[in-house]
Amino acid sequence: MMGSASRQVGKSKMKEFDKLVRIMKKLRHPESGCPWDNKQTEESLREYILEESHELIEAIEGKDPDKIREELGDLLLQIVFLTRLQEEKGHFTIREVLETIIGKLVHRHPHIFGDTKVSDAEEVRVNWERIKMDEKKKESILSDYPERMPALLTAHRIASQASGVGFDWNNALQALEKVEEEAGELKREIQEQRMAEAEQEIGDLLFAVANVARLLRINPEFALAGTNRKFSKRFRFIEKEMKKAGKDIRHSTLEEMESLWQQSKKE
Repeated sequence: MMGSASRQVGKSKMKEFDKLVRIMKKLRHPESGCPWDNKQTEESLREYILEESHELIEAIEGKDPDKIREELGDLLLQIVFLTRLQEEKGHFTIREVLETIIGKLVHRHPHIFGDTKVSDAEEVRVNWERIKMDEKKKESILSDYPERMPALLTAHRIASQASGVGFDWNNALQALEKVEEEAGELKREIQEQRMAEAEQEIGDLLFAVANVARLLRINPEFALAGTNRKFSKRFRFIEKEMKKAGKDIRHSTLEEMESLWQQSKKE
């Protein structure tokens, strides 16, 4: 009885998905469709994909289920939209997109759909990378990440892949020693006024920090985003308090701003 009910719910959900696909097809009709939707291309949709992804991340961080649901729908729309453009060109359909990801999930989870045994999540991750490498006949375990992908996030990912074959520190404290080492090298380059070398050392320092974050299971991109928000909030507090006092922040002293900064931390 329960199985029958589950199947009915599943069918109902698929009807809604099919309805979305049909709506997009109607919007893209060359004669009776929407002028704006008909004008869009893969290139023009890029900014919306990026925008919706960021809005979804903010909704997740805000822990608002209603907002998360809404943003998931907006992102799903972009996927259906892009797939429709590809279908119009005769490349593939939404069904083929679904079949591809289903096949990938089944193949990369042999511990669920096969006889492979794993002991923990880390072993699952290592197996995933190995299977992906075999699938794509890659010569390197490192993926070719998009150039537009944030550099800090890329550092996190490639270090994670390298760790899958044992190229890693034993723990975060050991990785932190590398951060201190890189900071020392950067200090020497600054003292010697070698700016080109200093740029390289800053890169090494950031990569080392990304590794510490990875070993602590912290995403460095999200951690930095949180600090950016925190800094902006505290700095705006300084500006607000300066304005209340009838002062121009551009003509204030560092001591005045530092005092208000400490106050903002208490606030």
